[in-house]
Amino acid sequence: MAGRITTHVLDTGRGKPAAGVQIELYRLTADGTAELAAESSTNEDGRTAAPLLEGQGVAPGVYELRFGAGVYLKKVYELGVSEQPLWDIIPIRFRVADAEQHYHIPLLIAPGGYSTYRGS
Repeated sequence: MAGRITTHVLDTGRGKPAAGVQIELYRLTADGTAELAAESSTNEDGRTAAPLLEGQGVAPGVYELRFGAGVYLKKVYELGVSEQPLWDIIPIRFRVADAEQHYHIPLLIAPGGYSTYRGS
């Protein structure tokens, strides 16, 4: 089985998938430098069209997902010009120990909070 990294975003404030969230996946090097490994955005189901990384692209190490929450929240919750969402970029840093496994890292977001977990 080849490894893969996937995600999805749910808007818990609206009880719906979060469409149009920009996502960047970075691989951190030994010196802590973040190298862009993939970028995508969520579809109407709150998912990316394909895994962010899969197969030989997945290697053991530390990764960071960065979700463009601020742009999404401002648009969906129709915030005015002077109103800014609390969240801007939400980073989730995680470790891939076994490159053959599936790492599904979802984001649950609302204007006042967010959470994550390792999905299946």
